[in-house]
Amino acid sequence: MSEIILQLITAFTGSLGFALVFGMRASHLFYASFGGFISWAVYLAVYSASHNEFFACLVASIAAMLYAEFMARVRKCPATLFIIIAIIPLVPGSSLYYAMSNAVLGDIEAAAFYADQTLKWVLAIAGGISFVTAVHELRLRR
Repeated sequence: MSEIILQLITAFTGSLGFALVFGMRASHLFYASFGGFISWAVYLAVYSASHNEFFACLVASIAAMLYAEFMARVRKCPATLFIIIAIIPLVPGSSLYYAMSNAVLGDIEAAAFYADQTLKWVLAIAGGISFVTAVHELRLRR
């Protein structure tokens, strides 16, 4: 239980750090960082139930985009501000690093494995964001 709490706190603070680096307004910092907390909480919950990383990341990115759209309406600013920060905990940094590292070292088999992992996460993130955006756009056109 304490490991989960630590992961959620880290997701929030990591998102906050990126929000600060990107120069986000102080009035949006907490709300944007809370999106990172939500996306990682959803990921952990779905992964513990399904044990499928792709599905958990897809659902977490859907949740992050829904949160971003909601906060965009509440805070009266673009959803992009919130979604970029909210997906930070989902970004597959370690698998991308290991893919590149193994490619440079000449271990093509390991590089391909990590590149495949990275691609799955990236597709899940993009798919979740695209799904919510498409549904939202269709709803606006009615």
